[in-house]
Amino acid sequence: MPGTEFRMTPNGLLDRLSETVAGAQSTEQLTRPLLDLLELITGLESTYLTRIDLDEGLQTILYARNSAQMQIPEGLSVPWHDTLCKRALDEGRPMTEDAQGCWGDSEAARALGIRTYVTTPLHLEDGALFGTLCAASTTCQPLSAQGRQALTLFGTLIEQHLQREHMLDRLREANRQLEAFSNTDPLTHLPNRRALTRELHRLFTLARREERTVLVAFIDLDGFKAINDTHGHEVGDAFLVEFARRLQDAVRTSDILGRFGGDEFVVAGLAPSDTNATEAWRARLAPLLQGRFVLDACTLEYGGPSLGVIGIDPASSTPQEALKQADAAMYAQKKLRHART
Repeated sequence: MPGTEFRMTPNGLLDRLSETVAGAQSTEQLTRPLLDLLELITGLESTYLTRIDLDEGLQTILYARNSAQMQIPEGLSVPWHDTLCKRALDEGRPMTEDAQGCWGDSEAARALGIRTYVTTPLHLEDGALFGTLCAASTTCQPLSAQGRQALTLFGTLIEQHLQREHMLDRLREANRQLEAFSNTDPLTHLPNRRALTRELHRLFTLARREERTVLVAFIDLDGFKAINDTHGHEVGDAFLVEFARRLQDAVRTSDILGRFGGDEFVVAGLAPSDTNATEAWRARLAPLLQGRFVLDACTLEYGGPSLGVIGIDPASSTPQEALKQADAAMYAQKKLRHART
């Protein structure tokens, strides 16, 4: 009961701790049983974990255990400068049985009726303050050596779990960035061939399910070598970036687009199976990919790329076959254009 020191055998405490630590998959799963144990060991009415946002100047109750008159609500946020935690940390006073006498100017403590109060800070691996583990009561409740040890131990366990979670978060973010890097063309920031191939497989699966045609456009930048030779590779790179931007503006949000390699790009999308949309695609894309390209170093008049567009039945073909057919259609157009010049 609150106000009565709880007696727990060392083996019983270790068993409860072992079960809690071994089974916890999140900070919440670890903290809630520890708050229960902390309330039992100390006899204090409320035990709670807080998060401190120094930039916003707020302290928020993340998880709380309330067993009697005192009710500390989860989600409560109070100004950091007004909290008992800040006063305790600043003064090096982790425990008091007379919070009103020590810190009577704290509105939060006065509103909650806190008299006995104990806290321990929690830090991340870089030393940054994460929050606090606290216990409090509206009555004077002396804290035994066992209670102080439990608070310190539980705080350490939560702190270590938080540090592991932050480490895992950083690893996941690093993996996400690595995955994005491995699937993105570094110059144009479009999906690269690897990502494009994967998305084509997804598009074919969707097209088969919806009984639709897959449209594939294979684009090769005629005259790109001459741009590099005449103006230099920096201008050539800038031209590729601007060309990619125009492609992005030209495609629909449901289409997929990627840099296939060098001066080759691929666009793919879906169309109703009972229509011939290839010429409509060509008519929509071709005018946007030619004309004046205003770059930082110069302005280029570009005659447009060779563009091969095909419509294919996904039930009788594969993404690889579609790319080959679109590539062949592109080369057929390239030969026709060269024959006219």
